[in-house]
Amino acid sequence: MNRLTYPVRIVVADDDMDDRMMIKEAFEESKLGNEVDFVEDGMELLEYLRCQGKYAKLAGKPYPGFILLDLNMPRKDGRTVLKEIKSDPVLQRIPVIVLTTSKADEDIIKTYDLGVNSFICKPVSFDKLVDIVKTISHYWIEIVALPPECQSQAA
Repeated sequence: MNRLTYPVRIVVADDDMDDRMMIKEAFEESKLGNEVDFVEDGMELLEYLRCQGKYAKLAGKPYPGFILLDLNMPRKDGRTVLKEIKSDPVLQRIPVIVLTTSKADEDIIKTYDLGVNSFICKPVSFDKLVDIVKTISHYWIEIVALPPECQSQAA
């Protein structure tokens, strides 16, 4: 079955306003028709995933098809929120892709130990970011089979 029949939402957790804007523009440049939501830190990401507070309107909707997660954020950093997501029986199947400036082996090892699905270093150029977004989207939206709770019903 064509994966595109099942549109998925994407959520990006990044505290840097400029990075969020660039990621948003990279998704637009990629002509990706999927809904992309942005949150500013790990606390807000958990509220989003648990449909709490201002995200209560998401109750009953499928979970995101994947999460793009920055590591270095205030209030609750990416490592901590990744650990919480992957230890939560309701959220643990949501694919998480770390997209960070860190290139530290320690961060790579730690996040894979915590269950991250991919670790990607943020590129310096916008064109490279667009390439990364296209590749991520192609793989996670068109190729892989996502858990049913991460898919919308066919239109």
